[in-house]
Amino acid sequence: MHVDFASITAYQRYKLMASLIVPRPIALVTTINADGVVNAAPFSMFNMLGEEPPLVMISINLLASGGLKDTAANIVASGQFVVHLADEAIAAKMHACGEALPAYQSELDKVGLTTAPSVEIAPPRIAEAPVAFECALWETIRTDSRLIFFGKVLHLHAREGLIDTKAWRVSLQDYFPVGRFGASFYVTTRDRFSLEDEAGRVRETEIDRI
Repeated sequence: MHVDFASITAYQRYKLMASLIVPRPIALVTTINADGVVNAAPFSMFNMLGEEPPLVMISINLLASGGLKDTAANIVASGQFVVHLADEAIAAKMHACGEALPAYQSELDKVGLTTAPSVEIAPPRIAEAPVAFECALWETIRTDSRLIFFGKVLHLHAREGLIDTKAWRVSLQDYFPVGRFGASFYVTTRDRFSLEDEAGRVRETEIDRI
């Protein structure tokens, strides 16, 4: 079949793209507003963009009114945010953070997650998350439907034992992030495999190594 994207609505394009470009990593983002309230919300239009500078991207849709969601408004105001990767242990609480709450109420308090201080920025990190990236806003792109934020990673926090800083390797046997699989479905990352060449070595590029 063939679909001419110019002939369908933005919502129809969203449904097709969000259900086909899967699985997607999930950024559980914390920000802080002018009153000191910590906001937390999950976004699956998210990924790593590069290492020099170390950049991540999150794409946040505008409200129906054209206004900004709390996360977007806080990033615009402060230029700071923390990106967390959610694993199986906190998946349900990550999902619950997607519920719309008044700006004066923290999602973390409602779902039962706790905070720990960041090193260089005001928004705190989530203590239970396996991975947290402290980010400073690098660039913003505005489209008709979204604000796309590029964040420069300043600091990485990881669960104890997850990273070997001598070999700079992640203990993947202890890391079980979840991904978004369209609609309200999520997937785990337990079913893993490697593709090996004839000599039995895992194929790898110059720098994209596990």
